[in-house]
Amino acid sequence: MRHQNRMDLRYKALSVHLLTASGAVLSMFAMLAAVEEKWSLMFLWLVFALIVDGIDGPLARRYEVDKNWPNYDGVLLDLIIDFLTYVFIPAYALFKSGLLPGWTGWIAIIVIVYGSVIYFADTRMKTKDKSFSGFPACWNMVVLVLFAVAPGTVLILAIVIALTVAMFCNLKFIHPTRTKRWRNISLPVSLLWVVFAGWAALVDFHPASWAHWGLILTSLYLTFAGIAQQIIPERLGQR
Repeated sequence: MRHQNRMDLRYKALSVHLLTASGAVLSMFAMLAAVEEKWSLMFLWLVFALIVDGIDGPLARRYEVDKNWPNYDGVLLDLIIDFLTYVFIPAYALFKSGLLPGWTGWIAIIVIVYGSVIYFADTRMKTKDKSFSGFPACWNMVVLVLFAVAPGTVLILAIVIALTVAMFCNLKFIHPTRTKRWRNISLPVSLLWVVFAGWAALVDFHPASWAHWGLILTSLYLTFAGIAQQIIPERLGQR
């Protein structure tokens, strides 16, 4: 019986790795849509990839994939797919869509891709409370909001540069599922962001959609909650 349970855990751990790997297929679907400039479809695939990324982490910890199926490096697998879905494809979309014309587009893709690959290799990217040290290169979320709101060339470029700089500053950004402080707020807000993102993409980023306001409000919380935690002292009883 013990041997059977051990085998069950191993197969469950393997299934988590395979779930994570499915993100590569979703990223390919997103890239194919991007090449054809079907931006709404591209973002829908990226939202599906984001959902997979949100699910596989808790499952990996539950089934201890590093112990029960150590043949595959789950962290490395996750980073490879994250770079495709979080950085590479969104940067391409921002450049190709025309939101940043001419030299502004070139600056954006260079700083996004170059800064992000350095950030992904930084061993200090996680804080003690499982948050991120610096902006965690979630360009898929940023670019989707920029597509929805379309705030103008100057503001878009300023946001891109500011967030790139923020990757290397001592600023905390929460992890929706792993940062314990305010998690009862952060997790529902993150789920709402996914809903609003899917809604906005389904209506082809129609400017009259209420999804845009939902994206703005949830994005502001996710961007500044960690910084607020750095400013607001934590009560001893909450630790």
